[in-house]
Formats: sequence, structure tokens, C-alpha cells
Amino acid sequence: MIDELTGRYRGKVKTVAELLEEVGPFPREQKLIMCHGVFDVVHPGHLRHLVYAKSKADLLVASLTADRHIQKGTYRPHVPQDLRALNLAAFDIVDYVLIDPNPTPLDNIRDLQPDFFAKGYEYIAEGIKPKTSEEEKVVSEYGGKIIFTPGDIVYSSSNLIDLAPPEIQTEKLLTVMESRGVDFADLRTALDSMEGKKVHVVGDTIVDSFTQCSMIGGQTKTPTMSVLFEEKRDYIGGAGIVAMHMAAAGADVTFSTVLGDDDLKDFVLDGLSDAGITCRPVVDAARPTTNKNAIVAAGYRLLKVDTLDNSSISDDIVGELTGAVGSVESDAVVFSDFRHGIFNRRTIQRLIESIPDDVLRVADSQVASRWGNITEFKGFDLITPNEREARFALADQDSGIRPLASALYDEAACKLLVLKLGSRGVLTCRNSDHESLDSFSVVDSFVDNVVDAVGAGDALLAYSTLSLLVHDNDLVATILGSMAAAVECERDGNIPVRPDDVRAKIDTVERFARYGEVG
Repeated sequence: MIDELTGRYRGKVKTVAELLEEVGPFPREQKLIMCHGVFDVVHPGHLRHLVYAKSKADLLVASLTADRHIQKGTYRPHVPQDLRALNLAAFDIVDYVLIDPNPTPLDNIRDLQPDFFAKGYEYIAEGIKPKTSEEEKVVSEYGGKIIFTPGDIVYSSSNLIDLAPPEIQTEKLLTVMESRGVDFADLRTALDSMEGKKVHVVGDTIVDSFTQCSMIGGQTKTPTMSVLFEEKRDYIGGAGIVAMHMAAAGADVTFSTVLGDDDLKDFVLDGLSDAGITCRPVVDAARPTTNKNAIVAAGYRLLKVDTLDNSSISDDIVGELTGAVGSVESDAVVFSDFRHGIFNRRTIQRLIESIPDDVLRVADSQVASRWGNITEFKGFDLITPNEREARFALADQDSGIRPLASALYDEAACKLLVLKLGSRGVLTCRNSDHESLDSFSVVDSFVDNVVDAVGAGDALLAYSTLSLLVHDNDLVATILGSMAAAVECERDGNIPVRPDDVRAKIDTVERFARYGEVG
């Protein structure tokens, strides 16, 4: 029933060419009035504006600004263009909806030539604004007329959204899935098909340690905090947990890394072996196995003590790694870069050149306290940086998310960019035609309760990669990766995410989306 209603509303959403076929050229028998705006949150002021406009003509066209041209805030719009279009189409008074791919409505006004173009009273209350003057000029050139709706109810969408961004994760997901022809069955099919895929993960291993303590107090003579040791837990992290996520999903995983000649090396190798991973370690006695030890008390991380050597690996080790990349049979090669010696300007190009031609190429550059640049992995099929890494790579602190993603996509020359936005979810960029209406997709976070967000990106990288191998659909890969990331956020420590965990998350989201029913 819901899909039928959505389909009926979607039928109102037209391109200018489609609309001209239905209403004919100007002048026309049925008078046509056009309104234009962002409509990020449709409020009573918008509704009064639309009602007044419809009273002046036979047909009402509501035109809205495409996502990429909205510059009112870093993360705006909160409601993506397809869902904003459906929101307007659901009003009986609205006959047609246009998603304008241009920065201003001028081109659509010229092409459609509405009898009337309606503006809110605020655009003339203190004198006609320059942009409104441009619109009035275009309308008058073909004999149309601009009208202003009453200003007795005026709201600001931006002010309303600043009070509390809308909670519409499910609605946004359903809208983007429908627009791309994806359903929940596709997610399950991809998840069930990951077993046996051959993946070669190359990257820095990190042992993440958590030293649990209880507070004793401060010293009386010095400003020193005193804690009582309780227990220490070690987890395989870095590129190692990426490999373990993939193995947990059923993939046939080979892992190439560099380890020190120490006890933590044995801990890593034992853990990877237990996970069913074929490990090809290069042991470098001159460096320690990277260890990051967080001192935790009462749930707070008081201090982190790192034991590592970030200097570049030797040419001999580079040779061993490139030899492995070129010789290991795989469907995908994943470079998981934490800037702890394997990847740097001297080594990256050699490692890239060793990748066979017929495999999926994936890179992630997670740089918490180091300098790295995801754009050094040029021409890859998938890259998954976070916002901070993207801004660092482009030296861009100011742009909105969509312009930032566009610039990074072009600079990296990648096929698919999944830009991680933390609690806001992810934004994907899938092609270089950034002016097109389908260049971007936004998928909100699926996390119900954050326990430990560290490691979520590793789970996303693993499941997105495997999804692309079995179902060449960037949206399916984005959703499954995001769901795996959500699972990882809801547990403490680096625990491999299994298909049953993701399947349970799919069931939960679908049940909520379908009001308690699972297809």
C-alpha cells in the first residue's frame, strides 16, 4: 500500500521536457503558476504560499533546488532532493514537481514559461532583491507575470532545522532505495553471496589494548593521577581487523603486513590463524609491532600510550609486499593505510603498480594522528575516507559536504567515493557528472546505541568491498557497509562483524520501515 502511494506521488515529479509535453507551450488554455524554493522542511508558511499560488491558476508547479546547489550549511540539505520532491507531490494542491539541476530557476522559467511565477512576500518587503529582479526580467520577456504571496505567515526553514534536525533516517533510506531500484532482498542476496570471494588485504597491523583501571585519586605532592590496574585486553586492529571482518563474512582472505619480532607478533599471528586468514607477514626486527594502549577508568580514556615506529619500511620489504600483491590470486586488493610505515610517498606508487589489472582496487587511509593523503591512491574503484581526511587531502576547511565530495572524487579519480560523516552516516559520490541529480546518495547512520565508535570504518570498508564483488551496485555496497559499521559501533572493542549481525540489522530496519512487517 505504501509503495503504491509513493508511486502515485512520484508520478507528479517531472523534468521540464516531460512537463511541457503535458501542459503545452505558453500561452496555454490552463494557466500555470510556478513556485521555487529549497523546501528542506515544509512548514505552514510554505503551505500558505502554495495554497495562495494555486488560487491564481489552474496548475501549480513546485520547483525545488537540487541538493548540490544548497549552500545554507555544511550538511544541508537534511532532506535529500528525492524525498523533498515526494513531500511536495503528496499535497493535492501541487500538480507537478520539478527538481531543478541548476543553481537558480532562471533556465527552467525560460523553458517552461509559466503564466505566473510566485514569490514570497519577504522577497519584496524591503525592496526587490537582485535575484528576484532577474527572475522578474525573465518572466516579463515572454509575457508572464511575477506575483507575491501574502506575508502574514513567514517561517525560516533554516531556523526550524537549527532547533532540531529532522529524524527521517528511514524515510531517506526508502526514498533512495526506491529511486535506485534496490530493495531489502537485494541486501540479503549480496550478504549471502560473499562467501568464497578472494581478497588480499595489505596494510599496517595495530594491536589495540585497553587497560582497565579504577580511580584511586591524586598525589598530594605532585599533580599526578593515580589509578589501580584491573585488567588489560588486546585486540587485533588496523588492517588486521579489516581482514578479520572479511573473513567473518565468509571471504577467502590473504593478509600481508609488517610485524615486529616480539610477543605481540605471536598474538597477531595466532588470532589471524584462528580467524582462518592466510597471513604473509614480513617480520622486521628493527621495529616493534604497533601497539596503542588506552588507559581507561570509569569509562573514560585517560591516556593512550603508543609503542610504534612510523619510519618507512625498507626497499627489501617493499619488494616482498609488491611480490605478494602481484602473485596472490584475488578478486580484490585492499590497501588499508594507517601511516605506520608501509604506505608513504616512496612506497605507494610501487605498491599500486603491483596490483593485477583484473581485480577490484580499494583503499582506505585512516590517519588519526599522522599525515596521510587518500588522493595518493589514484584511480581506485573504491575509497572510503572520513570528512577530516577529505578536508586534509584537499586543504579545504570550508566547503559544504557535496562540493567537498565532488572535489575529492575528481582529485582521486576514483570510481566510487564513500565519504564517512560519523554520526551523520555517509555520502557517496558515484560519477564525475556532479551537476546530475543522481551523482550523490546519502545514507544515515543505522546505529541504535553507540558503545564504541572506533573501528566502524574498518567494518564499512570490509562489507562495502565484498558487496561490490558480488553485487555491482554502489548503493547496496553503501548500505551494507553502513549497517556493518553500525553493528561495530554497538559493541566494545574490535570484534569481527558476522553476516548474521548485519542480517539482524537489515531485519530491524525493514521491520521499522514496513511498520512491523518483514518481507
